[in-house]
Amino acid sequence: MFSFLAAGAEGAGVNPWVALAYLVAGVLFILALRGLSHPTTSLAGNRYGMAGMLIAVVTTLITHDIANIVEIGIAIFLGGIVGFTIARRIAMTAMPELVAAFHSLVGLAAVLVGWAAYLNPGAFGILDAAGDISPVSRVEMGLGIAIGAITFSGSVIAFAKLSGKLSGSPILLPGRHVINLGTLVAILVLTGLFATAAASGTMPLIVALTVAAFAIGFLLIIPIGGADMPVVVSMLNSYSGWAAAAMGFTLGNTAMIITGALVGSSGAILSYIMCRAMNRSFISVIAGGFGADASAGGGEAREARPYKQGSAEDAAFMLKQAENVIIIPGYGMAVAQAQHALREMCDLLEEQGVNVKFAIHPVAGRMPGHMNVLLAEASVDYDKVFELEDINSEFAQCDVAFIIGANDVVNPAAKTDKSSPIYGMPVFDVDKAKQVFFIKRSMGGVGYAGVDNDVFYMDQTMMLLADAKKMVEEINKSLGH
Repeated sequence: MFSFLAAGAEGAGVNPWVALAYLVAGVLFILALRGLSHPTTSLAGNRYGMAGMLIAVVTTLITHDIANIVEIGIAIFLGGIVGFTIARRIAMTAMPELVAAFHSLVGLAAVLVGWAAYLNPGAFGILDAAGDISPVSRVEMGLGIAIGAITFSGSVIAFAKLSGKLSGSPILLPGRHVINLGTLVAILVLTGLFATAAASGTMPLIVALTVAAFAIGFLLIIPIGGADMPVVVSMLNSYSGWAAAAMGFTLGNTAMIITGALVGSSGAILSYIMCRAMNRSFISVIAGGFGADASAGGGEAREARPYKQGSAEDAAFMLKQAENVIIIPGYGMAVAQAQHALREMCDLLEEQGVNVKFAIHPVAGRMPGHMNVLLAEASVDYDKVFELEDINSEFAQCDVAFIIGANDVVNPAAKTDKSSPIYGMPVFDVDKAKQVFFIKRSMGGVGYAGVDNDVFYMDQTMMLLADAKKMVEEINKSLGH
């Protein structure tokens, strides 16, 4: 295999050891993705990814003509310090918006690299015999800038929505689909013109292309509602990968092409899987809230209705009597940082012979796997954690459904109300449980999708209105007596 690789590399004018190093880095990236597919192997997956990136960066630095290695070293050092500091200080509740922010930086980097190649093509080795940028390189450059700009502006909007700086409800612009389609067509046309125009007339085209791409990123993400935001985060991850791959072609860097393609394809596959789990059309989500109705959901709670309110002592007493308890965590648990208290409650119940399981919805939280990460952080046994399709049938035999900070993923409106923005999304059948405990700060708010929940008012539901962590800690005290 190595002799074949070396022969191909020599034929292409590439040092065979460089090709081998990039191949090893690519294999490590694949192993990283494989490891990150399950909590038990995620640590090894992270290490594979770090090793692969180290090999790729070092190989690039020692095999390319670097203008000032000291400046690059300082930039890497400063970036590492910033990344380390953020990783140490960031709260798990802020991870989704942090991921969106990082995606925006990848997109912006792709735009800047594309512009650098356009302004100084000689340094990138993309000039043809006539001294102009080759048409193929222009196509690669235009696509990289366009995808990067879409990733940047879309990620900025996603960050604003996830961090609460923008409403999680869909912001629907009139004629948005026509505008979006027209802008996308304009981007394709501008890319074609940029690739074929005379060198002297390309500046207005690349400026227009960049502006249009920044605009479409904003237009695509702004109409997407809170219930679909985990898919958006995954989708933007895919975009950032394709932007990196396109820039890899411009830079002639095999490692960037491989890494970008892996990130782009894996993000697209994850987005598709999540859309299927939500009974959403993948095309409709990436088209920017296609089919959403401005009147859907209303965004406000319904008129006040009677509900039952209980205490921690009431919940502890009934939990002790149960045989089977299913816990459904949501973003409210993350906000309250209640995962450790929840694991303690699970341990106390199991000591008294109660069978406890955790039910995780594909879009619980604000990004893919958000709840899984929190439960893993609290050392919850992976064997107790089940996906929706694996556990939903068990609610009919469940004594207690314990909902902590979740809302949209247990909302029966997804099955019954065609005007609801979450209609058609599979949800947990908590209404079939004998008893439901619902921890919520107050009755005044609604879920991220802006929809009231009939579960609050069911006969078998007891509302536990308090901070999630404090309520669970109070339940634990009562369980320990």
